[in-house]
Amino acid sequence: MAGEPLLETVAVSRTYGSRSRAVHALSRVSLRLWEGERLGVVGESGSGKSTLARILVALERPDQGEVRFQGRSVLSGRRQDLVSFRKGVQIIFQDPFGSLDPRLRVGQSVAEPLRALRVPGDHGRRVQQLLEAVGLPTGSERLYPHQLSGGQRQRVAIARALAPEPTALIADEAVSALDVSVRAQVLNLIADLVDRLGLSLIFISHDMAVIRHVCTRVLVLYRGEVVEEGPVDQIFEAPQHPYTAALIRSVPVLGGRIQDI
Repeated sequence: MAGEPLLETVAVSRTYGSRSRAVHALSRVSLRLWEGERLGVVGESGSGKSTLARILVALERPDQGEVRFQGRSVLSGRRQDLVSFRKGVQIIFQDPFGSLDPRLRVGQSVAEPLRALRVPGDHGRRVQQLLEAVGLPTGSERLYPHQLSGGQRQRVAIARALAPEPTALIADEAVSALDVSVRAQVLNLIADLVDRLGLSLIFISHDMAVIRHVCTRVLVLYRGEVVEEGPVDQIFEAPQHPYTAALIRSVPVLGGRIQDI
């Protein structure tokens, strides 16, 4: 694609442990997210997906490599760049219960990034608009996380991520902890909001069916390395790497047709 990527990693590496017991979570991973794009990152447990997610939102620093947002280094150490990045890139975590403070009411949790990033305006009104946008009923702002279902909690997490009006969302296994009955609803909600708000999306998952349902391009991670990348339909129809082919074979088939979700 022409122009500059909205968000990118350049040869990012991350190793845990000591020299004698080193675990290479990521090895020279380069990723580019373009404006308005839905990029999928797929791989099994241990492939480095969650490490990449944390690095993408600057919750963790790579040992080597660079993370850039709108052409500026996220790791420069300049507060202005980091604040701009925090407003522009938000994450939806896998576990909606763990990502919400149980001591805060729903409204307080959704407003938290607005306060932390000193976003001006009527925070109460913004919270109401966001809860309505994610399909939660009036009065939800007064509830605590334990009073909600898993699907409702994830809707709160989505509202919270949208609060500072980001340009990019990172969804890290955002539906894997949900019941099958609500998984499709939350997936469709994320896709609808991304389209309606003109956002860019990186959707991280172990499930190729989910990636195909939501994304237009996919990057395949295997043991911390990118082994394949390309348009989703092309990868599904003609995978070039044996690991990608194995992931596709694992997708459930109903009536001779690959199940989307």
